[in-house]
Amino acid sequence: MITYKDVGMKYGDNVVLDKINLEIHDNELFVLVGPSGSGKTTLLRMLNQLTVPTSGNVYLDDKRIKDHDVQKLRLSMGYVLQDSSLFPNLNVEDNIAIQLEQKGVSKKERHQRAAELLESVELDPKEYAKRMPNELSGGQQQRVSIVRALATRPKTVLMDESFSALDPVLRNKSQELVLKLHQQFHTTIVFVTHDMQEALKMGQRIAVLNHGLVQQVGTPNEIMQHPANKFVKSFFGAGTPHWWNLNFLIDSGLLSKIDYQDSLPEISEFSELIQKLQTTPKFAFQYQQKGYEISNQQLLKYFEIEGE
Repeated sequence: MITYKDVGMKYGDNVVLDKINLEIHDNELFVLVGPSGSGKTTLLRMLNQLTVPTSGNVYLDDKRIKDHDVQKLRLSMGYVLQDSSLFPNLNVEDNIAIQLEQKGVSKKERHQRAAELLESVELDPKEYAKRMPNELSGGQQQRVSIVRALATRPKTVLMDESFSALDPVLRNKSQELVLKLHQQFHTTIVFVTHDMQEALKMGQRIAVLNHGLVQQVGTPNEIMQHPANKFVKSFFGAGTPHWWNLNFLIDSGLLSKIDYQDSLPEISEFSELIQKLQTTPKFAFQYQQKGYEISNQQLLKYFEIEGE
């Protein structure tokens, strides 16, 4: 578990963060969202000691971050940076295995792990392992960048505006890949974005920040249905697309219709359905006295179609 206790950050008289208290659970995909200057990236950078709070403490599994060995701490985490950020002078396999090499893992094990990860994103190791980054498409580079973060089987992966520079199609595909891999590997992911739509799509829980203060923490459904204040309401209300709606999803024809039963859980909101699917690959429910079943793949297909 990651815990922020009364964390503050000042640069001179400028207050960047003010008494932040947050808990991020193990295996959770947790999103920090807010406008520019809200303090979200500063919070993320504290997790690997790139930034040290001026007050309070950050804990990783009940041990203060500042008491961890810096090198070991950073090698224990995975990172997905803006763009693909692959090393141009290293081939795909060596890019994926770079942290493993730094940890002293044997060449044979590095080769095996890179092959496993390439297969997990449908890139044939025999075809792609020895390619250079400039021999990959943008989408392939992004897939390699994402699985590189998982090479050491890290407990925690940090993602700072990782998809902000991508075109809409590649951005959607990258988001979908992270959701799929998170469900597969159950890694704790701390994900920073300024985009409220991305936050709603990605987060199991979301912390909304503004002016260095946490405005609200909750599931996508809780934030959409019960915004804590005017800022949260306006921030998310302005950015919610028309298709973020259960009726639109049902009308898309992507769901499977099943026999209606009273015992089926009733779903009334799109965000509520997303929350359910983040813990199970398939979910059956009732809506307006009709039965439906949806899988993660069907939901991701919907995002791909409507989000373009």
